[in-house]
Amino acid sequence: MNVDKAVLAFAGCVVLLGLALGTYVNAYWYLLTAFAGLNMLQAAFTGFCPAAIIFKKLGLGSGCAFS
Repeated sequence: MNVDKAVLAFAGCVVLLGLALGTYVNAYWYLLTAFAGLNMLQAAFTGFCPAAIIFKKLGLGSGCAFS
């Protein structure tokens, strides 16, 4: 698995977790989903993604998007 796929998988998990917690625990958890979406949007324009930096430090290989 490379960094790009790991970032997408992590973002998907955060979105699904935020939706589940928002539905079953408290509506404020939807803010986690909003945060994930905003982070993905800014990463698309700036190329800066904190999760990609962490995954690189963990030893995952570079992909096309976050090289």
